[in-house]
Amino acid sequence: MSTATTALIPELRTPVADAGTGYVKTGMAVSRVDGRDKVTGAARYAAEFAADKLADELADELADELLHGVVVNSTITRGRIVSFDTSAALAQSGVVEVITYLNRPKMRSFDLFYKDMTAPAGAPFRPLYDEQIVSNGQPVALVVAETFEAARHAAALVRVHYAQEPHETGLLNYLSRPHKPKGLKAGFAPPPDEKGNAARAWQEADCRIDAQYYSGVEHHNPLELFASTVIRGADGHLTIYDKTQSSQNSRWYVSRVFGLSKSEVTVRNPYVGGAFGAGLRPQYQLPLAVMAAIKLQRSVRVVMTRQQMFTFGHRPETWQRVKLAASRDGVLQAIAHEAVAETSRFEDYVEVVVNWSGQLYACEHIRLAYQLVDLDQFTPMDMRAPGAAHGVHALEVAMDELSYEVGMDPLAFRLKNYAETNPLDGLPYSTKELRACYAQGAERFGWSRRPLAPRSRREGTEWIGWGMATGIWDAMQMFARASAVLQADGRLMVSSAASDIGTGTYTVMATIAAEELGLPLEHVAFQLGDSTLPVAPVEGGSSHVATVGSAVQGACEKLKKTLFKLARQLPDTPFDKVRLADVEFAEGRIRLRREHATGIALADLLKAAEVTRIEEKYLLLPNMLKQRNYTRAVHSAVFCEVRVDEELGTVKVMRVVSAVAAGRIINTKTAASQVSGAVVWGISQALHEETHMDHALGRFMNHNLGEYHVAVNADIHAIDVIFVQEDDRIVSRLGAKGVGEIGIVGVAAAISNAIFHATGKRVRSTPITPEKVMSDQVMIDQVMSERV
Repeated sequence: MSTATTALIPELRTPVADAGTGYVKTGMAVSRVDGRDKVTGAARYAAEFAADKLADELADELADELLHGVVVNSTITRGRIVSFDTSAALAQSGVVEVITYLNRPKMRSFDLFYKDMTAPAGAPFRPLYDEQIVSNGQPVALVVAETFEAARHAAALVRVHYAQEPHETGLLNYLSRPHKPKGLKAGFAPPPDEKGNAARAWQEADCRIDAQYYSGVEHHNPLELFASTVIRGADGHLTIYDKTQSSQNSRWYVSRVFGLSKSEVTVRNPYVGGAFGAGLRPQYQLPLAVMAAIKLQRSVRVVMTRQQMFTFGHRPETWQRVKLAASRDGVLQAIAHEAVAETSRFEDYVEVVVNWSGQLYACEHIRLAYQLVDLDQFTPMDMRAPGAAHGVHALEVAMDELSYEVGMDPLAFRLKNYAETNPLDGLPYSTKELRACYAQGAERFGWSRRPLAPRSRREGTEWIGWGMATGIWDAMQMFARASAVLQADGRLMVSSAASDIGTGTYTVMATIAAEELGLPLEHVAFQLGDSTLPVAPVEGGSSHVATVGSAVQGACEKLKKTLFKLARQLPDTPFDKVRLADVEFAEGRIRLRREHATGIALADLLKAAEVTRIEEKYLLLPNMLKQRNYTRAVHSAVFCEVRVDEELGTVKVMRVVSAVAAGRIINTKTAASQVSGAVVWGISQALHEETHMDHALGRFMNHNLGEYHVAVNADIHAIDVIFVQEDDRIVSRLGAKGVGEIGIVGVAAAISNAIFHATGKRVRSTPITPEKVMSDQVMIDQVMSERV
């Protein structure tokens, strides 16, 4: 990178804990080390770099350098572009260029080059590649101007003429033509073969239920809009500040699409204002900003509007059918769970939707099926707890319904069918403290006081109901590298190309390193969000702590060994005849474990050894040979209370208790924040969120936060999070699993079950809106049947 380039690029500020934070251990409630930067505005996001917030001497230069791009989106759903009229746009003052597929810079032609690290099977969407229109709202042009305002105005003047073709949208309209998915996607496992004979067992059972479930489209809607700021150096090097859940994934994508070498592109994402899975794949503003920078040889920023945030991936519309059967004494006899979800015409997006039904409860007869319907819509994408948020919901509502058929308490029914091993393959669980989740959650909630019969309690105009559900999610570990550098002043810098999307990565990784070397937290910094750092996976699937955290611990462990060797080489050392197991690192020193007074400060040790810095690196590779012998999962039990006004159709979730078993909890404060935030989303999923499409247009219509309803402060009441003691050294060397996804799984089901307990009405589609609550059961079932 040239000096000219470097001068224009601000150094990333690595956040550290406030002075006086002191020594911390895993399991403590530690405040975020980046919290101060976020609340004071010091934290910069993708659209905030290279702006007038830089030093005064650089501000004017950068303001002149940076161009702004605004995207023009397709107004049809399927067809092709016939022509453009860009004359009015180009005539506007300050407009530099209108880029379309006709004048864009060279891009690779093979689909393979457009596949990012998380892409599903198929041919990825290629922005501005040709005249074909594959979904409503896809980008068709980029207007680039000296100011954002000029680009926005000119974008409204671009005229695009299309040859429109008939389109197909809406899953329920095309359930008759599902296909088996290709399934080539990281983290996806197809449903296993049938166990036993579920159809016969269901037919012969005493108690049976057969129900259909529907979940509409949801959009991620993180607070930060998707944005990419591309700073072009004099040597052509591109430094990109991107909203992404992996700087290395974005760099990989850009390099391959535009034929650039690794050394020509650096991607940074030091702060990400929420993503929830939307940032796992590079979104179209990234390649558009890069192509503008390449074509115009200028720095360019492209920021999506809120409406444009509805023009790419989403949680897929999903239809499910669950058939359960049990004996009269409550023993499960059959589980049959099938799901059909939407995907695009060009990719087979897949999720693990039905497999959970084969893992949660002991049963001898299990049949699972999962299929897709391709539509003229953009490819769906992962959203918090992808697959499980829908699949476990259907299972848990069905289990609640069957418990009433049997005449058992819903919790007792689940305990009756508790699976000690994985019912599908007989593998033991690496750890499974679900029984403790049930027990501790029920006790905290007061479940034992719950009347069995629905419509048992009323206060004024509101019926009160209690519901519960089980949650499950994979406990994943990937591979990662980490570097640990101890400076002469005793301060530690640990680094990996991880991401912090608001989950607390900065804080957790610094805590792991600080505890390992016995340093005060304010003397430890964790550097992330830069594609040049040691390799790290995308931040998704609740795997970052088990993966990157284990790599950080490994690097620090190697550092301890090096420091011990140095200590043994000092003149008159007290460490010459002891083993590494006989020493400990605490209070900034290496000391004898049995004689704390005998030791030396780490800074003094480096000085005595005449060493200015020590660096160690560690590659974390999952122990697949060991892990494959176990089912690895995170579990939870969710209990909730609702108040339902049937005349108004309103539902208030008054309190939620979520008991989670997720291995060792590194930071109880950030982990509890993750779970409580996920519970808020679960409430929103249950009662509010759905994107509505006008199928005549093939366009999502409520594409703003005014009409796409999400839970707000008035909707949220008491949330109580319990972490059950668990330590899983099979999943990770830290004993940790992950908490990002598990918090949302089962919440919507618990609310649905509580609504039934309050009203006696079983609503099997989400969101559970007022008109559904006000309807009688016959009408609810009829509407569901008509939609399917």
